Amino acid sequence: MKPNLSRLEIPGIAVFETGEGDLVRLTVHSALADAHIYLHGAHVTHFQPHDKAPVLFLSQQSLFAADKPIRGGVPLIFPWFGPRADHPESPAHGFARTSDWEVESLANDGDGIVTAVFRLASDARTRALWPHDFEMHYRVAIGRNLTLTLEVDNVSSEPFTFENALHSYFTVGDVREISVSGLENAEYVDKTDHFQRKRQGPEPIRITQETDRVFENTRKTCVLDDPGSHRRVTVEKSGSQTTVIWNPWIDKAAAMADFGKDEWPHMMCIETANAGANVITLAPGKSQSMRAVISVG
Repeated sequence: MKPNLSRLEIPGIAVFETGEGDLVRLTVHSALADAHIYLHGAHVTHFQPHDKAPVLFLSQQSLFAADKPIRGGVPLIFPWFGPRADHPESPAHGFARTSDWEVESLANDGDGIVTAVFRLASDARTRALWPHDFEMHYRVAIGRNLTLTLEVDNVSSEPFTFENALHSYFTVGDVREISVSGLENAEYVDKTDHFQRKRQGPEPIRITQETDRVFENTRKTCVLDDPGSHRRVTVEKSGSQTTVIWNPWIDKAAAMADFGKDEWPHMMCIETANAGANVITLAPGKSQSMRAVISVG
């Protein structure tokens, strides 16, 4: 445990402790909700409003290790999404999700909302992978809703281009019974079919096979209707032009070492992102902010 973290704790509400794999996590138990956030990746792995079931999916096979990403919850994707173009040796989804983030602040606003702010800045390790100077701040507000705000600052003397995502995994009763509305009639890139461009019909999305769809140029709110869990999860976003819908289905789940082969029916990803055609070029001294508000009804 890092000794300077105790000064930030809110007694009886928010404390730092040793979590899975001996990784440090922030544990929140407030009047409104419970949550876990690992400093490894500034990774939210658990969110549960009081009187509700857990909202986020976390694989029982997840590898809680310093050099591995956590499978489930809300991984932070930066500065590229998926494999890095022309750099097959680079880690998938960038380095933010496997970096140790600093804790800048921890506060209780008096209405029961606990807000933690995390920071990640460029250093020798990141420059070896991506030669740009940046600073990121990640604000996690835990209340009846989970509000995630990721800010990227260009602190270099040159513009740089990046992709990012809040790669949210949601737990569902049975993915074959859920539907996702909000992307009707929208165009997408189908990563399971040779990256062909297709268009969603006028009906909500239903999952009947491996699904990996990148919806570009959309700011729409998505609603996950989960009859098996008797609830709806709403993902409202800003500063994001891309939404990714993903479920690995049977074969891909079985091939993933950090994913239980029988877990795929119980998860659904709705990712708030800027990727593909929506990459961001940020001028020196400028900032870009992306936000997702996750609510349960």
